[in-house]
Amino acid sequence: MSHFFIIAVDGHAASGKGTLARRLADQFHLYYLDTGALYRLVGKRILDEGKNPNDPEAALSAAIYVRDHLSWTMLDDPDLRSEEVSNAASQSCVFPAMRDVLLDTQRLYARHPLRKPGQPIYQGSVLDGRDIGTVVCPNADIKLFVTANSETRAKRRFQQLQHQGNTIPYDVILADMLERDARDENRATAPLKPAVDAILLDTTDMDADTVFEKAVEIIRAKLS
Repeated sequence: MSHFFIIAVDGHAASGKGTLARRLADQFHLYYLDTGALYRLVGKRILDEGKNPNDPEAALSAAIYVRDHLSWTMLDDPDLRSEEVSNAASQSCVFPAMRDVLLDTQRLYARHPLRKPGQPIYQGSVLDGRDIGTVVCPNADIKLFVTANSETRAKRRFQQLQHQGNTIPYDVILADMLERDARDENRATAPLKPAVDAILLDTTDMDADTVFEKAVEIIRAKLS
């Protein structure tokens, strides 16, 4: 790689983008950031303070806290994966002032990653989220947009939660998924959509290994 290489992986919730992005980072020796974790950190901070995720002031205050205290200890907190925190993140991320704070944080990470102790120095980053290719890193070297139909994604989330011992019914998860999709796709600021030059990967009928192999082919072709 002749310069600092950036891969943007966007897509819907439970589409498989996080799994793909982590595997790509490992495969090509790149830094990795799940940018959704930043928004979940904001949601968790709001809930921990007993505030309302629909309050723009609470969202802004939480985003500033996350920006100023960001660490891998925070990012690796398993509580970020709870449905309660995910819903709080989805509600609070609609506010432009809050998003501006996290936008700066993501752009800084893309070029100057937060390294884990003992991690080698890499020559690029993989970021996954909702607006990496359209807003955060519009000049990314490769942009992937990962999706799947809502029923498939709800089933994946249901199975994941079951494995964690959570008994939320499938119908509830599907309804939450559709509501979250609507918020993500229709918000005024940085709505979820593929960048015009993104490569679409529909994972509805593909397992994780097949998706990974296709993405590796795309990246290797670009690097060559």
